[in-house]
Amino acid sequence: MPEKKRMTGVPRGIIQCPITPFTAANKVDLGLYGRVVEFLMKQRCDALCINLHLAESLNLTLEERKTLAEATIEASNGGVPVIVNVSTPGTDQAVELAKHAEKAGADCIMAISPYYWKPPVGALYEHFAAIISATGLPFIGYSSPTIMDGVGITPDLLIRLMKQFPQLIGVKEASHNWETYMALARAGRSVRPDFGLFVGTEWTIPSLTLGGVACMSIQSGICPKLVADLFDTTKAGKIAEALPLQDKMAVMYSLTKTEYPAPTKAMWAIMGRPVGNPRLPNRPVTAERAKELEAELDKLGILATEPHGW
Repeated sequence: MPEKKRMTGVPRGIIQCPITPFTAANKVDLGLYGRVVEFLMKQRCDALCINLHLAESLNLTLEERKTLAEATIEASNGGVPVIVNVSTPGTDQAVELAKHAEKAGADCIMAISPYYWKPPVGALYEHFAAIISATGLPFIGYSSPTIMDGVGITPDLLIRLMKQFPQLIGVKEASHNWETYMALARAGRSVRPDFGLFVGTEWTIPSLTLGGVACMSIQSGICPKLVADLFDTTKAGKIAEALPLQDKMAVMYSLTKTEYPAPTKAMWAIMGRPVGNPRLPNRPVTAERAKELEAELDKLGILATEPHGW
């Protein structure tokens, strides 16, 4: 195994996010999961981030999440940093997952504001402080006030946490509100110029041009070439060339939003990489909808230009 270097900042580039495959008996398919990780690592892969909502983390037990963390670290074999999402509604469970991630050999942990509870800022501080303090690993905050009914990481909270915890290296900001994104960027850079902010999907042009450092990809299991081309073209400042690629990605995003992540899993299968059905309450797409998704991928040129199979 290559010698691992300590992660000191958010990876600059494309962060790949594995999906969780399930068997027909609704068990995590670890063998197939290894193929998922292997496929993503063959693409542009500057880091892996696991157990996200894309991976149906809300429908996984804590033990399943621990097993997937161990499987990812083993499959990656030190080739890229592994970031483990430890988000749970309860602080104690998140701390448990964080400690396990460190013991298993993860490079970094990430956590979102607690689901459902809508804690005030003081309680949010205590929640994040407990998770960060539980390990010696770098920490990435995850802010998604749209999902969390308005509860996210505010600029003031970010500054307070960064001053208290130097291991807070960045924030994944998923509101798609660019005023909020820029406010967090200013707050983070006011404490440390190398603070890493990035968006949670492939809204690459606004993210990178407003100071983002990475793309956390949810589409690379379907169209890795488009994801990489959009990132590289934007990073090179060729915005006129990047715009039609961003337009394609916007269509891809619209296709995945309804009953997410079922359409994403269906499109993995359309591209020759079947990963099973989602877990309830998420339902698989109908056969009719799968045909519609295939037609959309054909119209976008993805069937003709992207890799098929494993």
